[in-house]
Amino acid sequence: MEPRVRVEGWKVPSSRWCRFFPALVLGYLVVMEAVLTEELDEEEQLVRRHRKEKKELQAKIQGMKNAVPKNDKKRRKQLTEDVAKLEKEMEQKHREELEQLKLTIKENKIDSVAVNISNLVLENQPPRISKAQKRREKKAALEKEREERIAEAEIENLTGARHVESEKLAQILAARQLEIKQIPSDGHCMYRAVEDQLKEKNCALTVVALRSQTAEYMQSHVDDFLPFLTNPNTGDMYTPEEFQKYCYDIVNTAAWGGQLELTTLNLGNNLLEEVPEEMKYLVSLKNLHLSGNRICRFSPGACGKLVNKE
Repeated sequence: MEPRVRVEGWKVPSSRWCRFFPALVLGYLVVMEAVLTEELDEEEQLVRRHRKEKKELQAKIQGMKNAVPKNDKKRRKQLTEDVAKLEKEMEQKHREELEQLKLTIKENKIDSVAVNISNLVLENQPPRISKAQKRREKKAALEKEREERIAEAEIENLTGARHVESEKLAQILAARQLEIKQIPSDGHCMYRAVEDQLKEKNCALTVVALRSQTAEYMQSHVDDFLPFLTNPNTGDMYTPEEFQKYCYDIVNTAAWGGQLELTTLNLGNNLLEEVPEEMKYLVSLKNLHLSGNRICRFSPGACGKLVNKE
């Protein structure tokens, strides 16, 4: 029969667990020491506060006594009753607070010991990563990748065809008394431009509301939008499931807004679209939209809104 070892009433196989007992016992003692220290600190703080409150009460009582003449027996009698009542109330209050503290310490001790003992590492095992941590790390990685793409696009904008186009556009807009209002290209830029534009119409729709509105409209008009969405890997038209995922991303991620989303926003908010005649030669013709006297320009990498000059 395999020999067994008894530790504080526990029976365990010696060949498997004996090597872990020193760490277990040491860890338990460390935990208990920390718990007891915390208990003493809390109780000491409470006792000090009670002493302070008693001194303050005695000072208050002394002031009350000084305010009542010694020969006024009626008021002195009432004073005695009031003092007794105050002292009794404070004594009861202190007793209840001390009892509550002891109860709380007892509960915390049980919880703390259980948690810390369960966290003792008996073997050199790497800490397990929770599902929530994995989700956070994945989200952070995607966010970093998106920011890198934005930075690359902005660098390209300074040297590429879009930069040349922007200079030509600026000349044309200057003649129309318009100028560009830059909007950060963070994935929400198209929606932010529309949000800012709608504020001038006293329509307080937020980016979140505009994204939700866009997805809802597309989902209720599937046949109008599905033929224009294709899988980038296969070139095939989106399946109904892929279309639903596309709409889900509109609402729940910082997915870039394109021509379909902008068309949806125009239909849902009665925005007037216009492309001035002199702009028709521009490469990004399809991405220019005018609402009233405002032009919004959207393209991958940056967004701008054109507003009247003061």
